[in-house]
Amino acid sequence: MATSSKAKKKTVRLASGRKRARQDVALNAANTSLRSRFRTVVKNVQKAVTGGDKAKATEVFKSAQSVIDSVADKGIFHKNKAARLKSRLSAKVKALALAA
Repeated sequence: MATSSKAKKKTVRLASGRKRARQDVALNAANTSLRSRFRTVVKNVQKAVTGGDKAKATEVFKSAQSVIDSVADKGIFHKNKAARLKSRLSAKVKALALAA
C-alpha cells in the first residue's frame, strides 16, 4: 500500500464543523499562552529559591499561586497537579525562610 508521506488534512463540510475548527484555533492559542505563563511563573519561583532571596521568593510565590489556580480552574492542568505543585513550591519557600 503506497501512502503519501504527508497526510492530507480533511476539510470539514458541515457549517457547525467549520465553526468548531475556527474556535479550536483560538482556544488552542489561549491554552498555549496560559500553559506558557504557568511554566514561566513556576520557573521564576524556583529561580528565586535557588538564588536564596527570601523576600523575592515569597513575593513571587504569592503571585504564582493565583496563576496556578486559574490554570487549574480552566482545566488546562488537573487541580491535583496544581495543588501538588503549589505544595512543593511552598515547602521550598518555607525551607528557604527557615534556613536564613
